[in-house]
Amino acid sequence: MSLSEAGLFSALNPQAPDALLSLIGLYRADPRTSKLDLGVGVYRDITGATPVLKAVKAAEARLLDEQGTKAYLGPEGDLGFLEQLKPIVFGAGRGAGMFAVQTPGGTGALRLAADLIAAARPHARVFLGTPTWPNHGQILSATGLEAVAYRYFDPATQSVRFDEMMSTLERGQAGDVLLLQACCHNPSGADLTEAQWSAVADLAADRGLLPLIDLAYQGLGQGLEEDAAGMRLMLRSVPDALVAYSCDKNFGLYRERTGALFALSCDSARLDLAASNIKALARANWSMPPDHGAAVVRVILEDDSLSNAWRQELEAMRQRIVEVRQTLSKAGTALRFLEGQHGMFAQLSLSPAQVAALRQDHAVYMAGSGRINLAGLTPSTIPTFAQAYADAVLDKERT
Repeated sequence: MSLSEAGLFSALNPQAPDALLSLIGLYRADPRTSKLDLGVGVYRDITGATPVLKAVKAAEARLLDEQGTKAYLGPEGDLGFLEQLKPIVFGAGRGAGMFAVQTPGGTGALRLAADLIAAARPHARVFLGTPTWPNHGQILSATGLEAVAYRYFDPATQSVRFDEMMSTLERGQAGDVLLLQACCHNPSGADLTEAQWSAVADLAADRGLLPLIDLAYQGLGQGLEEDAAGMRLMLRSVPDALVAYSCDKNFGLYRERTGALFALSCDSARLDLAASNIKALARANWSMPPDHGAAVVRVILEDDSLSNAWRQELEAMRQRIVEVRQTLSKAGTALRFLEGQHGMFAQLSLSPAQVAALRQDHAVYMAGSGRINLAGLTPSTIPTFAQAYADAVLDKERT
C-alpha cells in the first residue's frame, strides 16, 4: 500500500496514554464514597476543593469592568505582569541584566528554554536529577537535547543523594546545562539545603554549567522569600541562567496557563542575542501568549491591597500543607520523614504492586511511582490514609 493510500497518519507510532490522566479516569469510575484522589497535582483546601482565590476574583472583576481591548499583547506578553513578577522571583532591586517573556504556563517556559538551548547547542547535555517531574524528560527529548540522569532522591531512605549528584555534576563541561527545581521538589518534596545550594552554585560556576531553574511552587514550601533563596544564591554565582516560572500554583490559575521565562546574563551582548532568539522561538511556538491569567496577576501585584490579600491567601495554603505534613508525621513512624520536606508532594517507598493494592483495597489513588499530593488529604481522611499506608508498609515487611 502506498503512502497516499495509507494516509500520512498511518506512519505514526502509537503513544502510551499518560499514566496520570488514566488514573483520573479510574478514580472517576470508582463508586466507593471513601475514595481518595492523591494523584493529580493541584492544591485542594480543607473541603477538598481547588478554590479560586479571593484576590483573583477581585482582579477578574476589575478586568471585566475596566479592560478596554482584547487586542494581541505582542510576543513578549504583558510587560506589566513581567515587571511585577521580578521582585517576587528575584528579590527587590534585581532587574538589570534580565530579559523576560510571558509563556503558556511553566511548561511553556521550560519548552521555550529547551528550544533556546537546542538552537545554541543542538547536542547540549542537560543534567537532570531523578526522580523528577515526568514532563522534564519529555521536553528535553522533544527538543533533541541529551538528558544526563543522576539519582537525586532515594525514596527508601527519603534522602537527597547529594554526594552522587555532585559526583555526576563534576563531569560537566562548559556549555552543559543543569536543570534544578528551586523548591517544593516534584515528586519528592525534598529540597536542597542552603549549604547544598552553595556547593552546587560553586560547582556550576567552576565548570561553566548553565542553570535552568524550574520555579513552579514559590510560596507553598517555606514562604515566598525562603523558597527563592537557593535559586538567588545560584544566580549570584553564575554569569548566565534561565528561570522558568509558573503562576498556576501560587495564584491558583491552573487552567489559565500563566508563566514566564527569564533569561539572565552579566553580558549585555549575550543577553541581546538570547532575547532576539527567545522572541523568535516564542513567535514560532504560540505567536502571542494568552492574556487573562497574566492580566490577573498584574492587577493583583500592582495593587497593594490585592497583593496583601493574595499573600495572606497563599500563606494560608502553605500552612494547610504544613499542617497535613505535621499531622501525618505524627500518625506513625513510617511517615515521620514528611515533616522535614516541603510542598504538596511526597514520594513514598512503595512498589507498583503496593500502589495497585492501595487503590484496590483502600480506594487510595496515587501515581504509580508512589508520589502523593498531600493537599488531597483533609483532617477527616488523614487517619484513613495513614492506616492504609501502614498496612502497605507492614505487608512489605512481611514479604
